[in-house]
Amino acid sequence: MKVCIVGAGAIGGLIGARLAASTDCQVSALARGETLAALNAEGWRLKQGDGLITGKAHASSDARELGPQDLVVVAVKAPSMAPIAAQIGALLKPDTIVLPAMNGVPWWFSQGLPAVGEQPLQSVDPGGAIARAIPLRHVIGCVVHLSAATTEPGLVQHRNGMGLIVGEPDGSTSARLETLHELLARAGFDVTSSDAIRHDIWYKLWGNMTMNPVSAITGATGDRMLDDPLVRAFCSAAMREAAAIGARIGCVIDQDPEARHAITRELGAFKTSMLVDVERGKPIELDAIVTAVHELGRRTGVPTPNIDALLGLTRLFARTRGLLPG
Repeated sequence: MKVCIVGAGAIGGLIGARLAASTDCQVSALARGETLAALNAEGWRLKQGDGLITGKAHASSDARELGPQDLVVVAVKAPSMAPIAAQIGALLKPDTIVLPAMNGVPWWFSQGLPAVGEQPLQSVDPGGAIARAIPLRHVIGCVVHLSAATTEPGLVQHRNGMGLIVGEPDGSTSARLETLHELLARAGFDVTSSDAIRHDIWYKLWGNMTMNPVSAITGATGDRMLDDPLVRAFCSAAMREAAAIGARIGCVIDQDPEARHAITRELGAFKTSMLVDVERGKPIELDAIVTAVHELGRRTGVPTPNIDALLGLTRLFARTRGLLPG
């Protein structure tokens, strides 16, 4: 089986290394710069527990050189998705599976949702370019429940969790979903096949769409945000708005925000991915995590004053820091 990892950073590198080391897959990478050089020189490398997991890798900055694949794992940051989508076409054949292992609302999320309308979400797929490059028939949805970091180009440090939820966008059971589930399980992941992958995506987003931007603005860790009653109340209000949107699109959240906060509190003094990007001076994933929710509110007629305020403040902060265009 031929597998290509598009975006061999922390998550992509972990998935690539596990597949290369634990299966008979030929695992390549679409990469660039120092990561490209490291993969070709040293292969896949993953520090997990007390050991170093390695595997053969072939990396290229040209998708045409890698050719058609059986599975394409897309693990780029959301701001990089539009520019790279056109290259992914060279990796596709009629039965290629595309597995987006990404944060927030993916480009395909609104397709087939009557309450949202036919137009693509401009926040995550301006003009529908990504959807044209990667037709929905290729996609199997994915929710990532694991944490990893790159300690140097091509070297990934696993932190915690090994959970992956996968599912067909239409909720069906398929032979290709079963094959994918078995492959990922063989590679050591805790895999769940879902018949409601959009709900799983929305539920994860519901939990982190406030923590991420608030941490980016304030520099606070999760425990400090939740310990402040005013901040926690603001986050809860935004979450209730997102839950109302979810009810309109078939992604009902039956949990109270305070119950979700209790789960988040168990993570302790953690830094969100958005805060880490701010500290590193990298573009933040604001559109996939917050702007898309704002847009879905407009599309479904749900008022979102708290989400709007959160979006405006974070966008202004990020543009002032040069972390967003405009």
